[in-house]
Order: sequence, then structure tokens, then C-alpha cells
Amino acid sequence: MRGDQIRKATGICILLFLLSLGFSSTMKDWVTVPTSMTMFEGENTELYEAHGSMDAITVSTNEPSLAFSLKNNQNETASAMISSEKLGKQRMTMEVAGFPIKQVDVNVLPKTEVIPGGQSIGVKLNTEGVLVVGHHLVQTEEGDQSPGEEAGIEIGDMITQIDGHDIQRMSEVADYVQVAGEEGRSLEITIKRDKQMQTKTLTPLKAKGEHSYRMGLYIRDSAAGVGTLTFYDPETKKYGALGHVISDVDTMKPIVVHDGQIIRSSVTSIEKGSNGDPGEKLASFAQQRDVLGTIEKNSPFGIFGTLDSKTKLKNDIHDSKMPITLSNHVEEGPAKILTVVDGEGVEEFDIEIVSSVPQKEPATKGLVIKVTDPKLLESTGGIVQGMSGSPIIQNGKLVGAVTHVFVNDPTSGYGCHISWMLEEAGIEIEKKEAKAS
Repeated sequence: MRGDQIRKATGICILLFLLSLGFSSTMKDWVTVPTSMTMFEGENTELYEAHGSMDAITVSTNEPSLAFSLKNNQNETASAMISSEKLGKQRMTMEVAGFPIKQVDVNVLPKTEVIPGGQSIGVKLNTEGVLVVGHHLVQTEEGDQSPGEEAGIEIGDMITQIDGHDIQRMSEVADYVQVAGEEGRSLEITIKRDKQMQTKTLTPLKAKGEHSYRMGLYIRDSAAGVGTLTFYDPETKKYGALGHVISDVDTMKPIVVHDGQIIRSSVTSIEKGSNGDPGEKLASFAQQRDVLGTIEKNSPFGIFGTLDSKTKLKNDIHDSKMPITLSNHVEEGPAKILTVVDGEGVEEFDIEIVSSVPQKEPATKGLVIKVTDPKLLESTGGIVQGMSGSPIIQNGKLVGAVTHVFVNDPTSGYGCHISWMLEEAGIEIEKKEAKAS
């Protein structure tokens, strides 16, 4: 009987002890410790902030290179910090009084550095084929008709071949249409729609009172605009810009790029933004000899390619390599952007990072930012078109790029995390990590 009483009393004591741990600030702090995290080599990264005593913490790892330390903060709290000089996946075990309470998987990536941009650039894109942007009626003796619409060719389709011949320019289309019309035959049109190839048969019609034959389609083979360079790698010459996809103004679909160029440009004036009107930069392109590089990709995170080997870029603010920050390390608070508001001179302006969403998978709009710099607000009213791609810098690190403006609040907008732009540029830190481990 007495043995049962002792066991019950012991059980109650253990239960009370566990409950007290559950309500203690130390245990609450430990609960917030993530089960997995990503960090850069040699970088002290906060594991969690403790509000109670940390004397009972013991840490063991399967890698001697994974170091654990405590840092006292000014607000009478302490931060648990970890760092590692070794690349790859490692594991840390947290213990209390010899009992393991949590395991943390740590992925250590190589330190990645690039040079931030901020320069205004002209963008010239050539499409993969010619883009159909509209239908029109051809006036004939028999009435008004649109051969292209009757053939089932839709707005947004990309014409890639005519009668088996590759098409790159609008001038090529006109030649094939005229020859087929004169010979009285149809054309076999190969189109790309939603990444699928289709073949359509189109019979050109002769316009009333003219000698030319028509397809009844509006087409375009290029696009141009203004944006901002985000970063470049001085070794590989790879660059990223804009931070968002370029879509055709008529079809609102992403432009499939065959090739293109980025060109030095100069901002001539600013149309200030206001509620309901985002405003824009007006700029002039430099001469053809001032081509900065090629455009090889148009993705949801911007345009990417390679700078010319002779291209020399300087923003005269941050012209040395700068480390990047992963999405889970970006803090809410003050930051800077680099952009041009007059001529070609890059300037640094104050902003506030209102929110940052840690992202494990590529996604746009990971940051919400607000312009706080009085000079920039006076010049532009906030974020304007053409500012897309302006690098966002916080604590001496490149964290992202400006992408979109809030239509009803031009002082605020979205940004994307820099890691996704690096991957699109071919500077793939995850693949480097996999190779290292």
C-alpha cells in the first residue's frame, strides 16, 4: 500500500514539474526554435531569442564545425546564435539536463556575393516568332473577312513557322503571305499556344483596291521599355533586372523571348504617381554602341542574361561585392533602395520594409515596402514604373528588388526576395550547396 502511495506522489511531482516547465519562459522560448533552418557559411545566425535563464541549455551536434554561442542583448534578453564554416546539411540537438528536447536540421550554404545595380536600363525584346495581338477585317469584293480569325488563330498566339520556315520578323511574314496570295494557295501556319504547338490553315485575301494580300491579323515581333538593373556577378557577367515578368501590353501574356538587349538609358523626366495612377519614368535610350548585354530569359522574377565583356558598370555608391540575405533573414524596418530619378546618376533612398514573408518555394511579392525618403517622395510620389528592379539593401546586404506599386498608394509596393532572382540568373546557391555536400 505504501509503495502505491509513493509511486502516486512521485508521479504527481513529475507532472507538476513538467507543467511548470511548460509555463516557464525558457520552455516557451525553446518551443519557438525551428526544426530546420538555412544559413550562410561563416555567418552568425540567430536560432532564437530567450527571455529566461539559458544556463540549462546544452547543445550537441554531429559536426564539430557547427558552433553554438550566446549573445546578450540590450533589452535584457539573450540570443542563441549558431554558425558554421562547413557547407552542407548538419544536425544540432538541444538538451536540458542531459535530455534531448529538440533537433534542428541546419543547411549551410556557400556565401554568395554580387554587385548591386540601380542603373536605369532600356530593354529591347525580340519574341520567339511573331506575336498575334489582334484581328482585323480585310475589305474584299465579297465583303469584309478576317482570314486569321477564321483559321482559328487567337490573340496571344505566337506564329513560329509558315510553310515549315522559321519566323522571327514581321517582314518575313509579309513576304510569305504575298507569294501565297499571288499563287492562290493557303499557308500552313504553326503557332505556339499555352506551350503547345498547333498547325492552322490560312488563305490570304487580297485587299479591295490594293495589290497586297492580308492575313487579317495584327502582329508584333519586339517590345521595348525602361527598367532598373538589380545586380550582376563580375566574374560570370550574369545579371538580373526588373524583378517581374515583361508582358505584352495588348495580350497581357508573358513575352516569350528569342533574344534581346539591355541598353544604357538616361531618365529625362518623371510623371509623379498619385492614387489610382502609378506614374512612370520617361527615359531615352543610348546609341546602339552602348548595348550593355544580352537578354536570354524573361521570367516571373525579371529579365536575365549576360553583360558584354567590355561593359563597365558603376553606381558610385556600392561598387564592390555585397553579400545577399535569404528570405528568412530579412527584417522588418529601415532599408535602402538604389535607383535613378534624373539622368544616369544612381542615388540611394530610404524605405521601410513593412513585412517580409519567408519563402521555401519561389514566389513573387515576398516583401511589402514603403518609401519614406522625402526627396524621393518629392521627385516621384513614391514607386513609379521604370523603378522595377531597384535593389533593396538592408544591413549592408542585398535582400531583394522593387517589383510593383500599390495602385491606390504609390508610396508603397511589393518586392521580391533576391534569392529567386539569383537562381533565375543561373547563380543557384542551392545547387552550389548540393555540390559542396
